[in-house]
Amino acid sequence: METAVRVQHKVTRPRADALRNRERIVTAAREMFVEFGPDVPLDEIARRAGVGNATVYRNFPDRDALVREVVCSVMDRTSEAAELALAETGDAFEALSRFVHACADERLSALCPMMSSAFDQHHPDLEAARERIEELTERLMARAREAGQLRPDVGVGDLMIAVAQLSRPPAGTATLCFDRFVHRHLQVFLDGLRAPARSELPGTTATMEDLRQTHP
Repeated sequence: METAVRVQHKVTRPRADALRNRERIVTAAREMFVEFGPDVPLDEIARRAGVGNATVYRNFPDRDALVREVVCSVMDRTSEAAELALAETGDAFEALSRFVHACADERLSALCPMMSSAFDQHHPDLEAARERIEELTERLMARAREAGQLRPDVGVGDLMIAVAQLSRPPAGTATLCFDRFVHRHLQVFLDGLRAPARSELPGTTATMEDLRQTHP
């Protein structure tokens, strides 16, 4: 008599503790990249995350993989902030302002210098994250513009450049000491975006395509 043997294919899912370790590594890496720059030793990141070096390399085989994960995670949270702002039904300009301040809190500008020429800036994950942020930001700006609250001569590129410049500490300035100025200066910038415009801007509206051509 033959006995049929049922073969069960078990779906392997990451354990909860493994996912927590990965999140701790990404969080620690983001903090240390912002504080110390892109060359911080991976073993220091492991120490701050409270995991062993082997755990870091098991999740991220090289520095580029870790940097990409950090940048994508920050972009994803930035997009979530934009979606929350779009879901608001109140003042369109105030929703845009809250999004801009949220962008500064994510410190995306401090991570941008890590994307050097050796870094794969066209990785599909990065491209998708960029496109999502651009589309959501344009929708936020369009809504404020249609409400007559945003001056018509600024574009997404103008906004992104200003946020990056105003939330990145000058050379030789301690990052954590500079933080207290960021939202103050951003608010001055946001006040300048309100319609009606009190001056004529030199040059032309900056788009994200302009930024891509400036930084190939």
